[in-house]
Amino acid sequence: MRVLLAYSGGLDTSFLVALLAREQGHEVTAVTVDCGGFSPAERADIARRALELGAARHEFLDARSALFDSVLRWLVAGNVRRGGVYPLCVGAERALSAELLAEYAVEGGYDALAHGCTAAGNDQVRFEATLAVVAPDLEVLAPVRDLAPSREEQVAWLAERGLAVPGKTGRYSVNAGLWGLTIGGGETLNSHEPLPEAAWVWTRGGGGEARLSITFERGVPTAVDGVELDPVELIETLNRTGGALGCGRGYHLGDTVLGIKGRIGFEAPAATLLLDAHRELEKLVLTEEQRAWKDQLGEGYGRRLHQGLLHDPVMRDMEAFFASSQEAVSGRAHLAVRGGTVLVEGVESPYSLLAASDARYGERPSVHSNPAGAAYLGRILAEPARLARRAAGSRGAGGGRSPKADSVGAATP
Repeated sequence: MRVLLAYSGGLDTSFLVALLAREQGHEVTAVTVDCGGFSPAERADIARRALELGAARHEFLDARSALFDSVLRWLVAGNVRRGGVYPLCVGAERALSAELLAEYAVEGGYDALAHGCTAAGNDQVRFEATLAVVAPDLEVLAPVRDLAPSREEQVAWLAERGLAVPGKTGRYSVNAGLWGLTIGGGETLNSHEPLPEAAWVWTRGGGGEARLSITFERGVPTAVDGVELDPVELIETLNRTGGALGCGRGYHLGDTVLGIKGRIGFEAPAATLLLDAHRELEKLVLTEEQRAWKDQLGEGYGRRLHQGLLHDPVMRDMEAFFASSQEAVSGRAHLAVRGGTVLVEGVESPYSLLAASDARYGERPSVHSNPAGAAYLGRILAEPARLARRAAGSRGAGGGRSPKADSVGAATP
């Protein structure tokens, strides 16, 4: 059987190459979807080990530009941070990776597509949800999930056969991509212990301070410090610059797709800088209602993407709203990074609603305003509370609770 294997180069997929090719006799093509995070040395090592383990051939699919166009631009437009903290990082890649692998398998006439997702993680759901939509007739193999070998058992199995074990098989599981890096295992398996400094990758030893500016055109980042860059190069530049400054480090404790709680450490320098800058620029050019509805849709978009539902039609509907909202999101944000903390010091735009007004907050009203209008507005806005207070007073007269009762029910003297 000709099998296309989604190959990351980690322990699980290294075990699968050998299992499928050497033990089960399948012709295995190992394909690594490059969504960022690989150094040239890592790329060469991944390709070499795939062939040594038994793959008939290995290929990289460069998906970085596709990832930005299909996913990341909408995460920026929606200011998506799961739990208000986590910018999704590598989880945002999985549905697109599965789609690209499925297309490759179908076009190449492969008999099956194999992946190394475990039974205890989100990725198995993301892969299966995507494949059910884009390639429903393709046979899917998931031996690591179905056989459930432990990491120790996989290491021993490879060693018994004289096969190389990947270098990253220690205490932590590290996954890197264009939008960030995640660290699992070790202290993240509980809810309270911090990771040691040695566990961090991009921000380890980072510090110092710097100022930079980021330019956006219709919500898409286009330049850093006035130097125009394509989106992929821009993000990679900010990951290096921000990582060296120690910014973008954090923890995310949340709900997995499987319904259990999970915790990871993450490093997302570029995402942190871009999302902070973009949100502040939006405050200058969008109305309050635009931002309020965007916040709700951003939360929903992030939740569906986290579940692997990139291909749900409602995602296209939300993207259409995001695209419309970004028409005026052009301008520049000025940021300062100190001690790993990002501060947006100012924003400017030709579509500034602040500059468009002849009023100045705290100094002078609009020339079209009526001085008595504020008083009337205040009374109108307060009318529901005034009526509620009157009704509460009526209940008090009839033996009900006093309108001045405190939150635990004891009346105030």
